[in-house]
Amino acid sequence: MISLKHKVSLITGASRGIGRATALLLAQAGSDIAINYVEQDLDARKVQECIGKLGRKTLLHKGDVGKASVARDFVNQAVAEFGHIDIVVNNAGIWTFSEIGNTEESVWDETLTVNLKGVFNLCNAAVPYMKKNGGGRVINVASTAGQRGEAFHSHYAASKGGILAFTKSLAVELAPYKVLVNAVAPGWVDTGLNDGVFADTTFKQQIVDSIPLRCIATAEDVAGAVLFLASDLANHNTGATINVNGGSVLN
Repeated sequence: MISLKHKVSLITGASRGIGRATALLLAQAGSDIAINYVEQDLDARKVQECIGKLGRKTLLHKGDVGKASVARDFVNQAVAEFGHIDIVVNNAGIWTFSEIGNTEESVWDETLTVNLKGVFNLCNAAVPYMKKNGGGRVINVASTAGQRGEAFHSHYAASKGGILAFTKSLAVELAPYKVLVNAVAPGWVDTGLNDGVFADTTFKQQIVDSIPLRCIATAEDVAGAVLFLASDLANHNTGATINVNGGSVLN
């Protein structure tokens, strides 16, 4: 029922975790994929290889879209390669510890640049092409932290809360152009980003016990929500946030 045939998807942070799962799932649905990543060359090439085996085309782009020039270059390369842009998935993000009153300004700046400014930069570069093409989809990966806050991660929560507000604002602004803008808000996800905290098996079990479904989401669980929003099944969804948290945050 879901087909992204003839579509082109741009995905940031696509070498691992949620980005990787999303790239593979959208490719399975028929989309060609432009992959942006920062450091993981080998992982990115592995994703490219997997997508190639699915019969889809890929473009690899290395760089930090927190810099406007990099975001523009990513978009321009994708348009040069594929001719158009249909779907943008803003997934790149970092999560670090931050105790207020004892946090360096650089830590705050880095998180807001990667998690929020990168979303702005890519949208700012890609939306003109979407308008020209008569529509498109923007899907922003936020977090439950942006909905309820998160102690000792206030900088992360602020960045993700900003994504939710940005999503709603663009949804209204771009509706006349048939560009639908939505967000996905994962809770805990079992990816490499959380390997450090999940190494504490007692803490991991506490997390599981706090989730009504009694399990931690996989990257594929989040990718499924992204695929829905990218598909024709979501033609009347804009400005929405899909929670993928097993019932732990009801918003």
